[in-house]
Amino acid sequence: MAEETPREYGQGTFGEAKVSKRKIPFRIRVSSFFDAALGSTRGFALLGIAFLITLALVMTGIQAGIALVNVLNDDASDANNFVNAFWTQLSRILAVGDGGTWGERIMGVLFWIINISISAGLIAYITAQFMALFTRLGRGLSPVFESKHTLILGWSPRVFPILRELAIAKSSERRPTVVIYSDVLRPEMNDAIANNCGDLGKLRVITRHGSMTNPTEVARANAGEAHSIIVLRADEAGDASVVTTVLAMRATIGDVHPPVVAEIEDEHIARTIASATDGLVQSVQSSDIIARVTAQAARQPGLASVILDLLDFSGNEIYVAEVPELAGKTYGDALLAFEKSTVIGIETADGKNILNPVPTQKIAAGSKVVVIAEDDSAIAFTGVSNVKPLVKAKASGAKQKPHHLLVIGWSSMGHAVLANLADYLATGSSIHILARKELVAPEELKGIKFGKITPTLSFVSGRIEEVVSVAEQRNYDEIIVLGYRSQMSPTDADAQTLLTMLQMKHIFDDDSNKAKPARIVAEILDSTLLPLARAASSDDLVVSDVLSALLISQLSQNPRIASVITDLFDADGAAIHLVPVDEFVAPGKSVTFGELVATGRGEKSSVIGYRHAAEATTNEGTGVVLNPDKSHTITARAGDGVVVIRNS
Repeated sequence: MAEETPREYGQGTFGEAKVSKRKIPFRIRVSSFFDAALGSTRGFALLGIAFLITLALVMTGIQAGIALVNVLNDDASDANNFVNAFWTQLSRILAVGDGGTWGERIMGVLFWIINISISAGLIAYITAQFMALFTRLGRGLSPVFESKHTLILGWSPRVFPILRELAIAKSSERRPTVVIYSDVLRPEMNDAIANNCGDLGKLRVITRHGSMTNPTEVARANAGEAHSIIVLRADEAGDASVVTTVLAMRATIGDVHPPVVAEIEDEHIARTIASATDGLVQSVQSSDIIARVTAQAARQPGLASVILDLLDFSGNEIYVAEVPELAGKTYGDALLAFEKSTVIGIETADGKNILNPVPTQKIAAGSKVVVIAEDDSAIAFTGVSNVKPLVKAKASGAKQKPHHLLVIGWSSMGHAVLANLADYLATGSSIHILARKELVAPEELKGIKFGKITPTLSFVSGRIEEVVSVAEQRNYDEIIVLGYRSQMSPTDADAQTLLTMLQMKHIFDDDSNKAKPARIVAEILDSTLLPLARAASSDDLVVSDVLSALLISQLSQNPRIASVITDLFDADGAAIHLVPVDEFVAPGKSVTFGELVATGRGEKSSVIGYRHAAEATTNEGTGVVLNPDKSHTITARAGDGVVVIRNS
């Protein structure tokens, strides 16, 4: 019977696969050994000791061999004068000594070669270690030891306005520090900050590089000792990167951590994270903020500048302050109890914010007031003032006129803008949407409705004659220009927006058509293009995602005002309004701001500022003065307005 060949089985079935062993050459084995030894300091030290012992043995053998050769032990000075002279000069250059015999001279040269080789090797190794250390430090891989810092996790264009705002907000601190931790290389971050932020004063910006989804690496940012944490949304990665970053951060420092402001677009994700973290993580939706402010800007000239003033740190800000002297008094009393700050609401003892409550509402012990002030140090109780209201020159509450809007361009932003705006529009208002037919499918706009208004639609190819034809059909009050952010890159969308603004300016300047000039509210995605947008249409307001950066900065420093900002931006509840001054006082008459506040109190409104129409002729962002002193005198002029917060 023939001998059976042993059966072999494949790996993973009943046995291991038979693998033939490859013979590795000795040279490669030695090379691999040296690579492994040189890869660590301990290996290098052991290899160096072995090398020195080997050299000592070799040199001992060479010296013994020289001793056996008689000619090498003869006196070398017997050689001719030229050879001796040459050796003398060479020995001085090499510093090996004169050497009485040829053997000593040979040993001197060999020792010189060994010394040079060892020195060169040590210098090369030490240099390599220092270079590796400097490279590591340059990559931003070292841990952060600062405390009470503002930690920014992530990287996006919003980081630049955030840094500028934090530089202002923290200017009174002794050593204000912001730590930015992201997966962007540190040199790129440092260069971008230097090129886009300008002078940040004494604000220290520390950048660190690493994975934001690895808790071990995130721990290097020292999030547990931060004053507040900002999580930015990378535009290309979406909300997923924010969620994983928040989870990595919480895995590092636990469930109790500093306040976190996260930039999240999806409303459902935002609510889920807020609920899962018991409100410690607040979300900011960039597109929602832009949509709300755009809607406010389209309502009335000057409202957007009021919002910007409240959001940035360079002017007035919103604070929540405890004033024990107000306990037992009414909200109406509080309105006139501060000379240099303006009261707009109450925070109850359980943390609920009520904007513009009725004047008769009592302020209970433990409650706080929500105020607008230039700084928290300006919030000083000056006593309840008995300022009398003005005798009103004109009945308030005039019937709101219909508003006609032309929307040029379209994206998901359009739904949010018009949904926010529709609640403010009077009966008889209209909305007409003009979109490029190659960029927006008619089915996308079919059947849309905002409140009680069903928009009319026009799909065009982009020729100026088509735009003129639409603009001539009605006298529009505002024109909203939206970028095609869903259909093209931000750069191309902004270029299209700027082109549309130039088109509208040309149409309004051309007397050959019947288009009536109107205000333009334009959406610019890249805030660095704002100067170009101003040049394209200098009289019109332009908003951008810098608004979300301003809100993120505010909430990172004062998370308690989140509900206040949300309420002010909503159509429901309290909102900012610009009321004609002749509803308060006859034009030409001088009054104090305190008298305007007292008059507004009688109308269940909180007066917060004033708008000078004459100063708003060149740019609607000017002319608005928020929170003047109560004793400040104002001379009313035709077209001026009073900025109030009142319930819708």
